[in-house]
Amino acid sequence: MLSKMRLPVLSLFLLLSSIAPAQAQNFKVQEAALDNGLKVLLLEDHKSAVVTFQVWYRVGSRNEIDGRSGLAHFLEHMMFKGTKKMKPEEYSRIIAQNGGNSNAFTTQDHTVYFATMSRDKIGVEIELEADRMTNAVLDDYESEKMVVMEERRLRTEDNPGAALDEVMGAIVYTVYPYRRPVIGWMSDILNLSGDDLRQFYKTYYAPNNAFIVVVGDFDAQQILAKIKQEFGKIARGAAAPKVTLEEPPQKGERRVALKKEAELPLLSMYYHVPNLQDSDGFALDLLSVILASGRSSRLYQDLVYNKRIATGVDADYDGVSIGPAIFSFTAQVMPDKQQAEVESAIDKVVAQVRSEPVSDRELEKAKNQVEAAFVFGQDSIFGQALRIGQFESVAQWQFINAYLPGIRAVTAADVLRVAKKYLDPDHRTVGTLVPTKETK
Repeated sequence: MLSKMRLPVLSLFLLLSSIAPAQAQNFKVQEAALDNGLKVLLLEDHKSAVVTFQVWYRVGSRNEIDGRSGLAHFLEHMMFKGTKKMKPEEYSRIIAQNGGNSNAFTTQDHTVYFATMSRDKIGVEIELEADRMTNAVLDDYESEKMVVMEERRLRTEDNPGAALDEVMGAIVYTVYPYRRPVIGWMSDILNLSGDDLRQFYKTYYAPNNAFIVVVGDFDAQQILAKIKQEFGKIARGAAAPKVTLEEPPQKGERRVALKKEAELPLLSMYYHVPNLQDSDGFALDLLSVILASGRSSRLYQDLVYNKRIATGVDADYDGVSIGPAIFSFTAQVMPDKQQAEVESAIDKVVAQVRSEPVSDRELEKAKNQVEAAFVFGQDSIFGQALRIGQFESVAQWQFINAYLPGIRAVTAADVLRVAKKYLDPDHRTVGTLVPTKETK
């Protein structure tokens, strides 16, 4: 499974439109490190008798090279094809037999394998993941290659919105490896070899290039002893190559059009912004909420409710990332309306937030939404583990406890400043999906 799960800062959880925030609790994570470099992050949560166990590898599509796109995602698939000890697909069967559920996902920044099970069975998952870290068999790859290629057809080539996103990514980044799709270009997938897989596995699947997150109903000392027993015997690997590329500043608007069989036109705008490790990230996060989170947001009220020129509109700040981030707008154009009309309407709303401060009430409402969403996410042990893992992957897990204070400290002047600084037409890429009646 591939994903863009960079946690668009908590918009995954923005299900509540305007409620008073509950009291958020600090994440009391216990941290340990094995002699081979494997970091272990433990958070006890005894609300229910289950545990989620996640292995995060610090490798994603950003670590690939041109001509080998999709390699990280392809390897994720192959990790379910067996080891020297396990037959193909046996991992999933064992987890299910023990009452658990499991899966994996690949993003631009990391690859994650996880299972959720009862506390008395979680040792099974620990043993299986330690085995996969060092004993994967990567021989039967041609049949799985067909699976990956079909996944690309279904999720990207047959999905107009995803197809436009892919083209936009290739245009908005000229140097940084986020320009390559996570699933890979079809021609690259077709040419990936067993040697490619084995070398990638050897390079990146090592304890010193990974960390473990465990959340749930367990005793920290007991589960740490089990992790040390299974993972501690795995040898440290060579240091993984670092990505040193930097995206140059954009000096002028870029435009791209994709003609594809689709029901409705689609408009996308991507602006270059810093990621959440920059102090401006907090204000950018709130700006995205003010503009397009919920039916009372500025863009929804203007484009959908009042003008009725779009069936839906969204603003997203993809701030939890290792590399440079994107602030995006997406609008589904009404059948009888023009994309230029929708673009003009978005530009007017953006011009307003770039010229005058948002109201105190509007800012406070956005803060309440973000804080309520953050607290809501703590109800799930998987959600807590995911959040810990994502912040650890792109920065350090401790940033979680600085997130809400950073949000609370944002002023209307901060929102105005970042809107002026980053939502500049010279720094954006505009993409349009032009529906056609042609058959593929």
